[in-house]
Amino acid sequence: MDVMNVFGNPNIGVYIFANNKVAIVPPGLPDKDIDKIREVLGVDVVVETEIAGMIINGVMVAGNDNGILLPRIVRAEEVDTLRRKIGPLLRIEILESKSTALGNLIVANSNAALVSTLIEEKLLDRIKEVLGVDKVKRQDLAGIPTVGSMLVVTNRGGLVHPGVSEEEQRSLQDLFEVSIDVGTVNFGVYFVRAGIVANDKGVLVGDETTGPELMKVKQALNIPE
Repeated sequence: MDVMNVFGNPNIGVYIFANNKVAIVPPGLPDKDIDKIREVLGVDVVVETEIAGMIINGVMVAGNDNGILLPRIVRAEEVDTLRRKIGPLLRIEILESKSTALGNLIVANSNAALVSTLIEEKLLDRIKEVLGVDKVKRQDLAGIPTVGSMLVVTNRGGLVHPGVSEEEQRSLQDLFEVSIDVGTVNFGVYFVRAGIVANDKGVLVGDETTGPELMKVKQALNIPE
């Protein structure tokens, strides 16, 4: 577990997507940040690319260890880069949804995916297939549709926006088959995904996160020593 920022911004989850195999980061990160991502998350490959000409990869990409979903506005050369560098490791597909901020709208681990109501229902089978999960549930959390920004979940645990009800929290635990706790990052930010990049091996947290918040993140995500 470690803290960092991206280009001076503590909202690292906005810029970085990661699973247990790969991290997709914006171009131009210092070598020391790339090294930190490799070391803390233990990924095989770190890919530097934009998505749809933007550096907010964590907002635009959704996925798990089986596959990643890219928005329909992704550029052909960006897809080529991803297929060339990480194609052998996992499935890469474009999701033809009107909504494009897929990282804010879909959250998954190896067991299940939670999908925002902003994603068309007809795409649920496609999401289930690409991510290779047994369960896909389409719902909002606390009345908010950007479920991917509210929840960080791995195969070891999860941390969710404090506004969710106890019933929603239990539902998430049943869906993802892991324990899920509520918490904040970066000195009180409720949208926890903005400040966290995590997988089963480690977690990176925005550098404005307080000591008590760090303890809660470590406990909720069950980070190995």
